[in-house]
Parts: sequence; C-alpha cells; structure tokens
Amino acid sequence: MFSLVQRINALSIKAQIYTNVLAEAVISRGASKKAGGSTKNHGNARRKRRGIRVQDGRFVQKGTILVLQRYLIFHPGLNVGFGRNGTLFAMVPGTVRVTCEKPDLNMDHSWVRQTYGGRSVENMYKKYFNVLPEKQHQRFKLLDKI
Repeated sequence: MFSLVQRINALSIKAQIYTNVLAEAVISRGASKKAGGSTKNHGNARRKRRGIRVQDGRFVQKGTILVLQRYLIFHPGLNVGFGRNGTLFAMVPGTVRVTCEKPDLNMDHSWVRQTYGGRSVENMYKKYFNVLPEKQHQRFKLLDKI
C-alpha cells in the first residue's frame, strides 16, 4: 500500500488542482469592460448668462449691452443697435424704455427669416427696447436773426 508520505503528496496535488480551477472560475470575466457607460466630464459647461441686462427706466451710456439673446425674442427700437450674435445695445446715452408693439419686420434679415418665416404677424405683439436720449442743454446763443 501507499505510505503516509505518498498519500499526503497525492492529496496536496489534488488540492492544488482544485484551487487552480476555482481561482480561474472566480477571476475570469466574459467581457473586458462593461457595455455603454458614460463620460465623467459632462454637465460642467459654463452658463451663457443670456437675458435682459438693463431694466426699464435705467440710464445707460452709449454701447451698453441691453439684452443678450440666442433667438430673436426682444427687438431693437429707437436708438438701439442689433449685433451679429443677437445682442441689443444702446447707440446713444439715455433712458431705457421697453414697449410692446406690433412688429414691422424686415424679412430680408436672416434672424427675422429664421424666427418668423411662414408665420402671420397680424395679431402679434413683441417687446421692443428703446433708448430715449437725455435732454439737450438749453444754452443756445442767437447768432443772427433771419
């Protein structure tokens, strides 16, 4: 028969085989990565801070930005310029007035075409930003009588 040393060696070999098989079964995975997943750096973009910058009744200087907009929501009125990116700005120093009026649209302008193309504007009212110039001085001198 087998001696005690031979039995221990046989048992230790069997134990090593079982542990190797179990270890392979536990460690191995079918795929190297999980499917799909998402990136970790989304959602942290800076806000654009668009909207109304100057309220009705405030005094502004020439070049002051009145509204930042992505789409044509507010329209330029008296003494107000319209920038290429939709910004409304004051063209003269004065007081800001916001009015609600029926629009007189220029369909040749790309922003107007994009916003109002194919729509009827009969019963439509839009907000207009106007800048009323400050009063002129009353210190005139009469040079010559006519």
